[in-house]
Amino acid sequence: MTEHDVDRRGTDAPRPAIVLVSGGLDSATCLAIASAEGYRCHALSFQYGQRHHVEVNAARKVAAQLDAVEHRVMQIDLGAFGGSALTDASIAVPEAGASGPAIPVTYVPARNTIFLALALAWAEVLHAHDIFIGVNAVDYSGYPDCRPEFIEAFTRLANLATREGVEGQEPLRVRAPLIALKKAEIIRRGTALGVDYGTTVSCYQADDRGRACGRCDSCRLRAAGFVAAGVPDPTIYR
Repeated sequence: MTEHDVDRRGTDAPRPAIVLVSGGLDSATCLAIASAEGYRCHALSFQYGQRHHVEVNAARKVAAQLDAVEHRVMQIDLGAFGGSALTDASIAVPEAGASGPAIPVTYVPARNTIFLALALAWAEVLHAHDIFIGVNAVDYSGYPDCRPEFIEAFTRLANLATREGVEGQEPLRVRAPLIALKKAEIIRRGTALGVDYGTTVSCYQADDRGRACGRCDSCRLRAAGFVAAGVPDPTIYR
């Protein structure tokens, strides 16, 4: 029996975990990893004012296929602030690929901080000590809230700012199992765990049918990952 097989009351049961599921490739792989480790996965997604709804629809499919015990979709309007090409229609999504150290306009201000804070609230209610997030700091667009330093800092905050962190029997953990992996490694890992990447949507500007543009940075990273992994790309392009 591993530590994951015993819950906080000492009974034999899978431990609960919150898994952030966007509907994209990385979060689907992250959910598969959490499930394979024996966690009882509670999937959490957000309709946050992004350009399209197909990502959340994909998240529903992913959560069902990978046996999440529960899947919640929260509505928050980050588009009210704007400041990102993903939430503000007046800002064009770049199609030239990422270049240089500058943070691209597809970065959504404080998005992962907000998502993790809400995941933390649910974790406290469920007495879950593990939150999984599929951030990556290797083949990524340079977002500051995908870096190991951010995950480490949020983990410290979680244990300082919550009753579960202060009074609980064990610390809260923010798990980022993909953070140091190349996209090809992520795809190989997910394929081995049975992830159907054909149900995932990564494109920043997918159409209403979920077809990818093939030009945005997310599409470029995804396509290159499948080539490097030697795995057929199931992405449907328009």
